[in-house]
Amino acid sequence: MPATATPGKLLVSPKDHTLIMIDFQSQMSFATKSIDAVLLRNNAALVAHAAAGFGVSTILTTVAEKTFSGPMFSEITDAFPGQTLLDRTSMNTWEDAAVIEEVNRLGKKRLVMCGLWTSVCIVGPTLSALDQGFEVYVIADACGDVSDEAHERAMDRMVQAGVRPMTALQYMLELQRDWARTETYEMTTGIAKKFGGAYGLGIIYAKSMFGASEGH
Repeated sequence: MPATATPGKLLVSPKDHTLIMIDFQSQMSFATKSIDAVLLRNNAALVAHAAAGFGVSTILTTVAEKTFSGPMFSEITDAFPGQTLLDRTSMNTWEDAAVIEEVNRLGKKRLVMCGLWTSVCIVGPTLSALDQGFEVYVIADACGDVSDEAHERAMDRMVQAGVRPMTALQYMLELQRDWARTETYEMTTGIAKKFGGAYGLGIIYAKSMFGASEGH
């Protein structure tokens, strides 16, 4: 079979999946030790703003928002102004009827998930979704847990079950995929400059010093 200049089917694109962002809340982040809080917030913001910019169908869900865990990170909700947060009592998002109703309404069989904590609030819905025939990706560096061990063993368990791991920056660049896509170029590089760490600094430098552009 000859090679063709076409993307592989395992790559994500803006319209082929639903993003589920789970429990990015103050109480959950206080005990998170596997990733620095600033890095976690930047990565979550990068994912949220990329998804919003590319028009990805997105579910935002919290647990006990008013009574225990506190509000979702503003970096996420700012990307989706006016979107309803689906608040739960269940640790496993997949056992919440309102969330499942929204998954079914959106109708995507490919899901991308991230949130706190990896070993509880991400393992639960990913393994449940896999069991029901969904294809599942997890953005590993937009997740966190109470220890490195807890996060890593949770990632191991999910990957062994069939989850495909990725990272926050990888997620956004996979949505863009071609710098010649001028309609989303400025948005993508703008998000990277704001939330993309050293990569974003490099873009700022290149554009400021040389007027550089990846699309040429």
